[in-house]
Amino acid sequence: MNPLIVIMIIGLAVLIDCFWLDVNKKRWGWMKNWNSLRKGIFFSGFIIVSVLIYVAISAVYF
Repeated sequence: MNPLIVIMIIGLAVLIDCFWLDVNKKRWGWMKNWNSLRKGIFFSGFIIVSVLIYVAISAVYF
């Protein structure tokens, strides 16, 4: 699968879960006191690590 598509899928899944599906703040409530910069750094890091794991697993199978 194209890495750009993977990045978009992972990023959208995390952002949709955080901002749309988690209405009761049970999964992401521990971040409620964070400012926008810290949230942005967290989500960027999460996406980067997810992509690195995807690339590593893809390299093993190809």
